[in-house]
Amino acid sequence: MAKQKVVVGMSGGVDSSVAAYLLKEAGYEVIGVTMQIWQDESEMVLEENGGCCGLSAVDDARRVAGILDIPYYVMNFKQEFKKSVMDYFTREYLCGRTPNPCIACNRYVKWEALLKRSLSIGADYIATGHYARIAQLANGRYAVKNSVTASKDQTYALYNLTQEQLSHTLMPVGDYTKEEIRAIAEEIQLPVAKKKDSQEICFVPDNDYAAFIQRETGITAPKGNFVNTKGKIIGQHEGITHYTVGQRRGLGLPMGHRVFVLEIRPETNEVVVGEEEEVFAHSLRANCVNYMAIPPLEIGDSISCIAKIRYGHKGAPCTIRRTGEDEITCTFEQAVRAVTPGQAVVFYKDDYVAGGGIIQNAIPD
Repeated sequence: MAKQKVVVGMSGGVDSSVAAYLLKEAGYEVIGVTMQIWQDESEMVLEENGGCCGLSAVDDARRVAGILDIPYYVMNFKQEFKKSVMDYFTREYLCGRTPNPCIACNRYVKWEALLKRSLSIGADYIATGHYARIAQLANGRYAVKNSVTASKDQTYALYNLTQEQLSHTLMPVGDYTKEEIRAIAEEIQLPVAKKKDSQEICFVPDNDYAAFIQRETGITAPKGNFVNTKGKIIGQHEGITHYTVGQRRGLGLPMGHRVFVLEIRPETNEVVVGEEEEVFAHSLRANCVNYMAIPPLEIGDSISCIAKIRYGHKGAPCTIRRTGEDEITCTFEQAVRAVTPGQAVVFYKDDYVAGGGIIQNAIPD
């Protein structure tokens, strides 16, 4: 019987490197691939933290592939990344929302584009170094399950994967802690064993989103007014691309006490600020819904679950109700802080991702 073939997306980091090793040890025919997705070969990018898709990724991944004795290729996905991630990122910020580009990259580039190309060359699976696990449930559906280590769990950014994509995906790293992965890398003498994790968005390494959007689109977000909840002008903002809901730093308002961004109104170019207690909400509305562990709810039906409203959110008990053709409302038992349009709400049932959607707005109490 021929070995099953798996294409491992190798970022040059320790997690994907060990994923390739674990799969080879498990008996798969492993092919390493680095996705070239945004940088130009001539560009020199400072990568103190070793970005997941920067220039050093290719060198590190190629060295690891040589040590593991597996074939290695670089595939160009710049066009897909520009359209599905970078253009989406700039468009959302200019519309007053705060997107999560890693979620879009996972769905449309790392899975949709890479999986299609991998299947075309005869692969059975693709694999990544994400801290998550995949299982097929009793109801027949595939779902992403929490990793064994809560501190590195990456299931939130994977909620948008389809059933077809999940059925062709392996995630061996989800069964280990970060410390165990680094220990394996040291044991087999991989040069990336102590490489730092990337923290920033790969195509905005300096974290200056507003400057990136201006460079990328040629559009300078115009200055406008800070207003309070009653519409009173209390200052001038630098352009809506500089702000996100819940933000308190960098507002430059002489209020005498801390105030927070409550809402961004692109139609009037206003940024609404208020008191800390006003940042909290009990309910939100979301669309672009993807159901994973559970089949799609019928309109009017609801489930109790745990939901996260951002990557770093620990999750909170809530009720998800389907309220439209492509709409859910999420009502939390206790108010949550900074419900941010453009971010994802991801709901969990028994450690599995049940589904998720894109937050449209907080619903006033």
